[in-house]
This record gives sequence, C-alpha cells and structure tokens, in this order.
Amino acid sequence: MGMPELAKIWTRDEVLALPDDGNRYELVDGELLVSPSPRSRHQRAVWDLHLIVAPYVERHRIGITGMAPVDLDLKTGQLMQPDLFVAGLVSGRKPAEWPEYPIPLLVVEVLSPSTARYDRITKRGRYQRSRVEDYWIIDCDARIIERWRPDDQRPEIVTGLIAWQPWPEIPALEIDLAGFFDKVWE
Repeated sequence: MGMPELAKIWTRDEVLALPDDGNRYELVDGELLVSPSPRSRHQRAVWDLHLIVAPYVERHRIGITGMAPVDLDLKTGQLMQPDLFVAGLVSGRKPAEWPEYPIPLLVVEVLSPSTARYDRITKRGRYQRSRVEDYWIIDCDARIIERWRPDDQRPEIVTGLIAWQPWPEIPALEIDLAGFFDKVWE
C-alpha cells in the first residue's frame, strides 16, 4: 500500500508562472485557490464600491484604491487578489510596483458561490494575521457586510450604514448600504 499523497505546498513564483486562462489564482499560506471569472452582479458591486471609495481615498491622500487582478503579497510571500483594496502611501507617494505595496488599510471581497468558503475562512484568517485593519465581506444576496478587524473572533454584521475611517484626523467615509445594494441589484 502506497503512502497517501500530501497536498502540494505552492510558492508565489509557481503561482505567478501559471498560464493566463481566465481563472483567478491566489496563494494563501501555501494553498492554491482557484476561482472562475466573477459574475456580472459581483463585478457591479466591486465597480460601484470603487466609485465610492476611490474619490474619498484621493481627496484625503490616503493612498491608492485597487481592484483585482493584483499581486499583493502582504509581506509574507502570499499572492492575494482582493476584489477591492486600499493601500497607503509609501514615503509620501503611491507605490509603483507590487513588492512596494504595504499591508492594505482596507480589503473587500464580494461573495460568490464558488468563493464564500475561501473569503470567510481561508482569506479572512490570512488578512487578520497580516493585520489588515478592515476586511469587509460583501454578501449581495443577504444585503449585508461582514466586517472583520485583526483581533475579531466574530464579524460585525452591518446592514444600514458602514463607516470607514482609516485615520482619526479625517472624516469617515459613510456608505448607505440600502442605496448601495439597490444600485447593485438594478
């Protein structure tokens, strides 16, 4: 009787070398996560959120708002492709190359049937261990946001208004979730 095959531990370089076949490849603690291209409603949620978050980030010179595909490594050799993220400035300027990107101030994932387990368990754990200050999981079907912070054991479930304030000296960005979800479901 042969030995059982152990799960392969992937490296960042191996994942970056995979072919561009329409799938999204991510590496979390050596585990390869593969997701198909997102559905239209998923992308509308990401785009609509970007239209809300990006002007706030620019106006307050917080950093840069980005969307997948990206190659964030969280300073730990990962390969993360969050749906949306905000990364701070580096020495007063926007980072130019992926290795320069600091740990994001905000990461957002929009749930899909094929990614829910990864978003809620695998990625959440990595984002918390990497000390991402705010991790939002958007559930368009339930019209809620699960908000996680680094030391949380349970999420804050947000249904009405979500406020994001990366620094105390700037006003919070407030998003009316009813209006946001109505637009996503148009």
